[in-house]
Amino acid sequence: MVKIGYTMMTEQTGPRELVADVVAAERAGFDFSVTSDHYFPWLSEQGHAPYAWTVLGAAAQATSTIPLMTYVTCPTVRYHPAVVAQKAATLQILSEGRFRLGLGSGENLNEHVTGAGWPRARVRLDMLEEAVRIIGALFDGGVVNHAGTHFQVENARLWDLPETRVPIGIAVSGPKSCAIAGELADLVVATEPKADLLDAFARQGGAGKPSVGQLPVCYDPDRSAAVARAHEQFRWSLGGWKVNSELPGPDGFDQATAYVRPEDAADAIPCGSDVDEFTEAVRAYRDAGFTEIALIQVGGAHQQSFISWAEKKLLPALRSL
Repeated sequence: MVKIGYTMMTEQTGPRELVADVVAAERAGFDFSVTSDHYFPWLSEQGHAPYAWTVLGAAAQATSTIPLMTYVTCPTVRYHPAVVAQKAATLQILSEGRFRLGLGSGENLNEHVTGAGWPRARVRLDMLEEAVRIIGALFDGGVVNHAGTHFQVENARLWDLPETRVPIGIAVSGPKSCAIAGELADLVVATEPKADLLDAFARQGGAGKPSVGQLPVCYDPDRSAAVARAHEQFRWSLGGWKVNSELPGPDGFDQATAYVRPEDAADAIPCGSDVDEFTEAVRAYRDAGFTEIALIQVGGAHQQSFISWAEKKLLPALRSL
């Protein structure tokens, strides 16, 4: 049976509310949760960007059973991989084995803030591969020294290692990232229901491993209000990865989506309260081979009503998939 998850989307909700929402999601019966790791929102209308790792630490203490995961952290520019490894190991201890570390090559939107520049795509993937190898070595224990193309590590060691090694997930969008994930990841992450990505991951060594997708939805009893909100806050998602990874800030995304219409957002994002429409969108991921799908409810102020509706209507329908 496909697992259904809940997304703590840091770009649209403040830190205290994020924790309250994941507590409600656990109570409602969501199978797992994921958390975005952003320095900026995609659009100024979203209005938030708290530090994901502080939120996750609070969530680990406020919940008791729901699994937690970054979706995803970039371990190459804003964070050094040795620091990511320490954060992840600590969170795994705090959550008593409920944490998975999702990693990806990142977006200019979040990584430009350190002033190190934004490398071209091929370099970003090389950096990601090197970073994942460093993180894995630290998870294995002992002292790590590394003199690589992109990173230096000197006498690093994780003094607090969890009993359960942190599983590593890698976000994929093409052949190179699928090859990295197939070799180095315990699970694969993707934001589109593309079976070819999962097939490539499997061929490169990922056969039988979990695959986690993500789907934006916009619940509201008033469908027109849902469509308006999806357009206002999530029109950025229609630009495609090659655009979304390169733009440096919310103003750029606002300009790039100036001609996206509300009906365009509604075509891409299930809106309203029709359970069948939501179920069909999830089915596309199921049919592509995903074993887990995390839902994003668009609109920070609308999380609790969505979770309540999902508990009563949506989750029972999705269990039948």
